[in-house]
Amino acid sequence: MPEINFFAHETAVIDEGCIIGNGTQIWHFTHIMSNSILGNDCNIGQNVVVCPNVVLGDNCKVQNNVSIYTGVTCDNDVFLGPSIVFTNVINPRSAINRRGQYSKTHVGKGASIGANATIVCGNDIGDYAFIGAGAVITKRIEPYALIVGNPGRQIGWMSRNGQRLTFNKDGYAECSESNDWYKLNEECVSFLGKNK
Repeated sequence: MPEINFFAHETAVIDEGCIIGNGTQIWHFTHIMSNSILGNDCNIGQNVVVCPNVVLGDNCKVQNNVSIYTGVTCDNDVFLGPSIVFTNVINPRSAINRRGQYSKTHVGKGASIGANATIVCGNDIGDYAFIGAGAVITKRIEPYALIVGNPGRQIGWMSRNGQRLTFNKDGYAECSESNDWYKLNEECVSFLGKNK
């Protein structure tokens, strides 16, 4: 029998067929459903539901009361704030079974989603995007985009460190925390590192 290298609180429920990485912690009253994959060093908060076949990369932080439904995949270093909800059916009806018609949603590396946000299914979120608290996501989100409101609208750009970027007339911005540089090209941002 393989050695278990993760922590699960005694009240957590982990179904058959799950793969859970080394160093991952699963807290009170959380349910990890069948065939889900959780990477290394994840922290899954209290009262979280991870539905079948969900995939979380390494070092994902899932805060309390989050629902992650079938069809969702998250890359490494994703932050999911308290009480956020993913959907997986675009037109639900109680009287109609849509099981097997789930839409997919992908959350890119390093993205952060704030408390109480709702992610309408089928709308991918780019690497290092920053979704503000309470936002409702109804379309694809570009990497590094800063999104707020209902429906979600872009109000700026964020660095990999989570600092708001201010671009100069030549389209360059420096992160105030890391001193990394970014370039704005039309409607997308490129990461340049220490040298612009």
